[in-house]
Amino acid sequence: MTSLVTYEAVVEAAEYLRAHTRYLPRVGLILGSGLSSVAERVSDPDIFSYQEIPHFPRSTVVGHLGRLLLGQLGDKPVYVMQGRSHYYEGYSAFETALPIRLMQLMGARMLFVTNAAGALRSGLKTGDLMAITDQINLVGIAGHNPLRGPNDERFGPRFPDMSAAYDLGLLNLLREEASEQGIPLQEGVYAMVAGPSFETPAEIRLLRKLGADAVGMSTASEVIVARHGDMRVLGVSVISNPTVGSFENMQPATSHDHVLEVSSKVAPTLASLLEGVLRRVS
Repeated sequence: MTSLVTYEAVVEAAEYLRAHTRYLPRVGLILGSGLSSVAERVSDPDIFSYQEIPHFPRSTVVGHLGRLLLGQLGDKPVYVMQGRSHYYEGYSAFETALPIRLMQLMGARMLFVTNAAGALRSGLKTGDLMAITDQINLVGIAGHNPLRGPNDERFGPRFPDMSAAYDLGLLNLLREEASEQGIPLQEGVYAMVAGPSFETPAEIRLLRKLGADAVGMSTASEVIVARHGDMRVLGVSVISNPTVGSFENMQPATSHDHVLEVSSKVAPTLASLLEGVLRRVS
């Protein structure tokens, strides 16, 4: 059985951060593929490489810088992760959860998650921003849930409620801010697959029938852990590529480089939107 993220390991990581930072933010932000430049808007940050922090999972994927920033964004102190670890990198769902546990023990009560995702629903275009209204965790359904194993009540209850995984109040603030800034905002259901291979046409057709609007290889496990710890969650996907539901309708092959290129172009708009939401948060 894969080793669990223990409470003592998270405490050790939290003690290290407390000893080396001036900040104790209440909001965490995870930046997905190609979105690390959003962190350039963070003022006066304390910066840590993931390697510095005890037990923190390393990011090995291009487009994920592997740094944690603590500083000011949108007039609020925040944790900003420039990249994340993924299940497909060889980490267990438990291990990818440690950064969320760390924020929880440090006092964070909200988590903003972002990712790059492929469009499943007709009408979603490359470069769109999609507010996540719900999720389908196919990795978790297959048994790799980050809460699998003995439950530590210091983190949260044995059976956390996921009926409102994404917080409606935060979603409404996002809608208001997007309207005020004139930023088009799509909404939809996000599906997490294990990766790292992109989906086959048959898998795309299956995901559409399941009711998913976009698909990616992260996020859902993080949201489960955040809700287990009673954190409010806001999620935004950058639509980085179309998906193909038939081999007879092939488009240019999807590549990680293309995903990074699209996400980097959208990053300034996403940064402005998230800053505005943070200003609205009481």
